[in-house]
Amino acid sequence: MPAYRAPRAGAAVSDESPDRAERLGRGAIERSAFLRRSILIAKLHGLRVTGADLHYEGSIALDPDFCELVGLMPLEFVEVWNKNTGARITTYVIHGERGGRGCVLNGAAARTCQVGDEIIIAARADVELDELASIRPRVAIFDEQNRLKQIRELVYRRDPSGRWSIADENPAPLRASNR
Repeated sequence: MPAYRAPRAGAAVSDESPDRAERLGRGAIERSAFLRRSILIAKLHGLRVTGADLHYEGSIALDPDFCELVGLMPLEFVEVWNKNTGARITTYVIHGERGGRGCVLNGAAARTCQVGDEIIIAARADVELDELASIRPRVAIFDEQNRLKQIRELVYRRDPSGRWSIADENPAPLRASNR
C-alpha cells in the first residue's frame, strides 16, 4: 500500500476520495499508538443514596462489599452521576459499614443528592493502547434496595485489522451475601 501524502498547499482535497475512509481509519490507529486513553475500569450502576452528611470531611462512603465487586480502592477518585438531578461530581471512595448496603455522600458532595436518588459511580484509568487487552472493567447493577442484580465483566478485543471492540465475557456469578 502506498504511503499517504498530505496534499500540497492550496490543493483541493476531496472528501470523496476513494481511500479517505482507509486513511482516516489508519490515522486513528496510528495516533492511538502514542496517546493514553481514559478507560472505564469499574462501575456501580443504580445505587440509591442512603445518606448525606454535609459536615463530614468529604468523599462517598460505600459498603466495602460493593467496592470489592468491581475493584474500587479506598481513596480512589470516582465520578458520581445523579440520575435524578443530572448532577455530576468527582470525589473519592471511603469504606462505610460492611454489609449495610450504604451509599453516603459526604461534605460538599452531600449537596448534590437526596436520600433515595439513583446514582452511577464510575472509576477510570489512563492506559496505553497495548494495555487494553489486559483490562477487564467490571459493572455491578443494583436494585432499589441496593441489592446486587447483576455483575458483568467486560473484555476488550482487537480484530486482525486493528479495530477494538468490547464484549461481555462470562458474567461473574452473584455472591450469596449480596442477593
